[in-house]
Amino acid sequence: MSGVDTHTGQKPSKPNKQISSPPPRLGRPARRAALVVHVTASACWLGLTLGLLALGITAATTGSARTVEASVRAMKLFADWLLLPVAFLTLVSGLLLSLGTKWGLARYRWVYTKFWLTLATTTATVFALRPGVDSAVTAVAAGVPLPDAGDVLFGPVVSLSAYVFMTVISVLKPWGKTRRGKAVKP
Repeated sequence: MSGVDTHTGQKPSKPNKQISSPPPRLGRPARRAALVVHVTASACWLGLTLGLLALGITAATTGSARTVEASVRAMKLFADWLLLPVAFLTLVSGLLLSLGTKWGLARYRWVYTKFWLTLATTTATVFALRPGVDSAVTAVAAGVPLPDAGDVLFGPVVSLSAYVFMTVISVLKPWGKTRRGKAVKP
């Protein structure tokens, strides 16, 4: 009795092939709301970065100790209270849009690139920009001149470059589909 289950006496059924269906798409009102949140959060993140860059340039180039201290303290305020919520809102709304729309997360190279750059810049905000600003504030508050202008300039310059690049690819949508995107039929 080959091919017969010894417990039931019946032939085993063929295994069901799992057909992976695409994740549900956002309805028009939800998609529009998520898009508004994402664009607004992204614009806020870009604006905060421009503000940080202006404050960093001021701190690095002024001759006034009071102006340096005021600049780095303002940078700390932005970094501690505004950057992370805006960064996470940008990341989450971008994920929601990519997973809930035709674009998908890994179907188009520009979406995939934006996701990884957003994740990288969010991580860099936590582990590089904020600690750099914190060390600058600690030094200046102790009466020591700004130890390294890079602490207040490098993060905003890199972030600004990344955000402008992500804005450009959001508008132009270059590079076409990924290998995975080409394999998935709409």
